[in-house]
Amino acid sequence: MKKLLALFSAALLLAPSARAELVNGVYVIVNDSVITSQEVESAIAPLVEMLARQYRNDPRTFQEKLQQTRQAKIEELVERELILHEFKTAGYHLPESVIDDAIQDRIKERFGNRATLAKTLQAQGISFETFRKQIRDDYIVRAMIQTKVSADKIIISPQKVETYYNANRDKYQVPDQVKLRMIVLNKRGEDDASPKRVAQEILNKIKEGASFAEMASIYSDAQRSQGGDRGWIERDTLKKELADVAFSLKQGEHSSVVDLPEACYILFAEEVRSAHTRPLAEVREEIEEILKNEERARLQKQWIDRLKAKSFVRYF
Repeated sequence: MKKLLALFSAALLLAPSARAELVNGVYVIVNDSVITSQEVESAIAPLVEMLARQYRNDPRTFQEKLQQTRQAKIEELVERELILHEFKTAGYHLPESVIDDAIQDRIKERFGNRATLAKTLQAQGISFETFRKQIRDDYIVRAMIQTKVSADKIIISPQKVETYYNANRDKYQVPDQVKLRMIVLNKRGEDDASPKRVAQEILNKIKEGASFAEMASIYSDAQRSQGGDRGWIERDTLKKELADVAFSLKQGEHSSVVDLPEACYILFAEEVRSAHTRPLAEVREEIEEILKNEERARLQKQWIDRLKAKSFVRYF
């Protein structure tokens, strides 16, 4: 650590351009570790590509999001180094056999075999020793977080669940829904009258007692193998002309032929649900998980703050 600080003290005596080049190469010192700009930029590279596509017509927002992403990654790496330092200084021990097993699991999950792993590492310019260290560090960080912030120790009271539910009832609003089956007969051209004629014949068979699902499995140009089943849909799932028909049907009712420029349709409402708020009993487990995650994040932040307080952390 003294050598590292001496290096940066010496850097302050360099010419301004050389000093800027050195400082710009380092984002943070965490105890005896350095987080470099190259490390950060490599870590966020995939996210940068995604942001560039998402905000290609909005350069200003792109730069703002990029800076937020970079800062978040820096903090993530700082936390990682703090945790690794705590593992080392607290006297914890990790058997090498555990890392061997973790590497074998990673090979099975992502590479299939060791030969493919070797080729991938070579293409990326990463040595096996570096890869092994990454696996080891990943394992340590996960294990330390799980030990210090165990979900099993977090208990969410029914009162907290009810309070969250009452404060966020709008999240559990469900609009009108229809469990829909649909027969679709595509038109091949502007003067193609056959789909409407066939649709009317199908409708007559349904009125005579034929199964809607069976007719869809024979004739429909969409979801034929599912008997025209579209599942539960909301109004904005369909184009307006079809939505108006679908949401006017009663449960167990079918429509007449809906003739649109691109196709003819017959709709069948298997079930209908009116707009409602999901009851607490239905969403209780979801809310408990949300509150557990929030509490886990709070406890982890407290722990990281304690690690920071007893560590040397310097941002550049």
